[in-house]
Amino acid sequence: MPLRASEWVLNRAAALAPRLWLLALLSCLLPGAFAQTGAYPSKPIQFIVPYAPGGNGDIVARIVSQRLSPVLGQIILVDNRGGAGGNIGAEAAAKAPADGYTLMLGTNTHAINMSLYAKVNYDFARDFSPISLISSAPLALIVHPAVPFKSVGELVAHARANPGKLNYGSGGSGSSGHIAAELFKSLAGVDIVHVPYKAVAQYVTDLIGGQLQLAFNATSTSVAMAASGKVRSLGLTSLKRSALAPGMQTIAESGLPGYEFVIWQGILAPAKTPAAIITRLNRDLITLLATAEIHEQFKAQGVDSMSSMPEEFGAYIKSEIPKWAKVVKASGAVVE
Repeated sequence: MPLRASEWVLNRAAALAPRLWLLALLSCLLPGAFAQTGAYPSKPIQFIVPYAPGGNGDIVARIVSQRLSPVLGQIILVDNRGGAGGNIGAEAAAKAPADGYTLMLGTNTHAINMSLYAKVNYDFARDFSPISLISSAPLALIVHPAVPFKSVGELVAHARANPGKLNYGSGGSGSSGHIAAELFKSLAGVDIVHVPYKAVAQYVTDLIGGQLQLAFNATSTSVAMAASGKVRSLGLTSLKRSALAPGMQTIAESGLPGYEFVIWQGILAPAKTPAAIITRLNRDLITLLATAEIHEQFKAQGVDSMSSMPEEFGAYIKSEIPKWAKVVKASGAVVE
């Protein structure tokens, strides 16, 4: 005799009960694994850039978002939230839902900010899930052409013999040029006087004019100035040579082994974003960042493209924070 509809439903429910119980258990043990990853992404993604529009970080972020958007099949909305050296945007990203629909451009500045600022309302290592590094750019150590030293080794020897008689310019206390120089001073054991300026163009003008002896400056502009004879370059701050200046040696090669300072950028999500989403984004980014098109677009902005696994990026962040904390403490720089 055919089963009535109600009997069929009851029998079917009894047969499926063990499977439903198992799925319920797994959904509790793996929160978000079923709700998020199957259709991800199913709506636009917010990409917080904690800097003002038009800057290097903003341009790099827009290059990546424009290329990544068609791969994911969703619009990526760049949300500029500048202020407080990148802290305002980072705080907003840290407090966003961990569902894969909020990403953030993180930089070495955020690692430095952990000790530079008297109060920071997020923890750069704890409150984010790293996805991948995307770019790296060294600075160049440049000097006035009239100085008597022509290598990093000679500079170190001269500075040790003349403590407090050399000075360097930077874009202000806590700027990249300042922190790079303080690391140099610490490793070399030299006393070189810091002269902070309100803008990069101001210290560059004084360096060319001979009021300053040296500075740690953006590689792209330093290469052009060195080619015209306005300054002399002693080396790059990266451990490895850069495609931005392939003929230029590094500071580590030129007399100060182990010295490294790079301006890096990477993409992160709020902590506890599902691992499957992090893996998906990492895979797509690695593929994208390996293309010749991205290499050329990044090079035009003065940065080298790069990528990493999430675990590598996370470990790098954790190593950067204490490294710069020592340098900031030695420099005495504090931002209230």
